[in-house]
Amino acid sequence: MAKVIAIIQARMGSERLPGKVLRDLVGKPMLAHMLERVKFARTINAIIVATSRLEQDDAVADLAQNCGVMVYRGDEEDVLSRYVEAATQVKAEVVVRLTGDCPLIDPGTIDKVVLEFLKGGCDYVATHIEGSYPRGLDVEVFSYRTLLQVNELAPAGKNPAREHVTWLIGRRPDLFRRRLVEAEAGLNRPHYRLCVDTIDDFRLIEKIYKEFYRPGEIVNIEAVLRFLDEHPEIARLNAHVKQKVC
Repeated sequence: MAKVIAIIQARMGSERLPGKVLRDLVGKPMLAHMLERVKFARTINAIIVATSRLEQDDAVADLAQNCGVMVYRGDEEDVLSRYVEAATQVKAEVVVRLTGDCPLIDPGTIDKVVLEFLKGGCDYVATHIEGSYPRGLDVEVFSYRTLLQVNELAPAGKNPAREHVTWLIGRRPDLFRRRLVEAEAGLNRPHYRLCVDTIDDFRLIEKIYKEFYRPGEIVNIEAVLRFLDEHPEIARLNAHVKQKVC
């Protein structure tokens, strides 16, 4: 099987909730919970946390190393270059793109998207977030070759193509073959937000972890979604939050 590398972009800088990736969540940094979950994905050969070279991100690098995963440090704003350099360093053949603000990322969904990509016929496969999966279960999979192609196409300097790694893929259907994976019934909740961009997002996640987390286990995502179905007052904690548009 191809060498599949998960690259998680994570840094302390955040416009809406600075320091969120290391925010304490039931006794552990939020990113540590996410790394624990990604390790349960069976299709992943290795995990890299891609952070910046800024001093404030030393703590992110230290956490990743303490959790037993590799670290790559690059440009703060040119996230695309971070991915290219990290993937090149480990000779990745397939890249799984994740963001460090998804503490309920589902390993089963990661495996589902990777296996769909490995069937062939596409340059890019991802979860269908807008009309299927909850926000926060975002998984994107693409080949190293596709990543290099995007890097060549992306203009130099500060622009969306370099800040948002796969931005160009969605805008060039003439070059990239895309496929979206739909959620099975148990995960089909596009109206829920399980990522952390704001303090209200974090409050929702904290309530979920306090309800479900047990050391040595990972929180079952279908149980979480049933819990939110049964407790709409909790689901409403972040229902007003608007996703940032790139």
